[in-house]
Amino acid sequence: MAKVEWKPGNMVYPIPAVMVSCGSNIDEHNIITISWTGTINSDPAMCYISVRKERHSHEIIKRTKEFVINLTTKNLAFATDWCGVKSGKDFNKFKEMKLTPEKALKVSAPLIKESPINIECKVTQIIELGSHDMFLAKIVAVNAEERFLDKNTGAFDLRQTEPIAYLHGNYYGLGEKIGKFGYSVRKKRGGK
Repeated sequence: MAKVEWKPGNMVYPIPAVMVSCGSNIDEHNIITISWTGTINSDPAMCYISVRKERHSHEIIKRTKEFVINLTTKNLAFATDWCGVKSGKDFNKFKEMKLTPEKALKVSAPLIKESPINIECKVTQIIELGSHDMFLAKIVAVNAEERFLDKNTGAFDLRQTEPIAYLHGNYYGLGEKIGKFGYSVRKKRGGK
């Protein structure tokens, strides 16, 4: 199979499309849609978001050193997109998208009540990268919607939330399960 060379760019897809809430008081609460996000460490639990310097939320997060990553779902897809293309300078995104700001446990930034998982973060370092600044953060609390907890194991069943992913400019639901971590080395082949 022949391949063609493209200019260097971001092709690590699919990636999560999350709504990041920020602001230390109700007058500055804002939501920004982020796809440049992920886990960077297990112990201590840490993650990152990368934000363009000209985005309204950039200044808020840089000043408060706190934010909340709110996982998105099929039901939140419209709000996720809208919060990514509209500016918090011009709109109250919570009000416009009929989202509910909820008090967090350990940070001053609000949770989005409609999100099934809210990850409270405190910034430990800001790295200037060029088009974006990367906010490295320690995860200080995770809030999980109880109805998605497996009654037998207590594990969070993210599949039930109908999560969405971002793939080269488009949003997608996730497909069928094809395996479980370590299934390739289990004695019984093909187990999911």
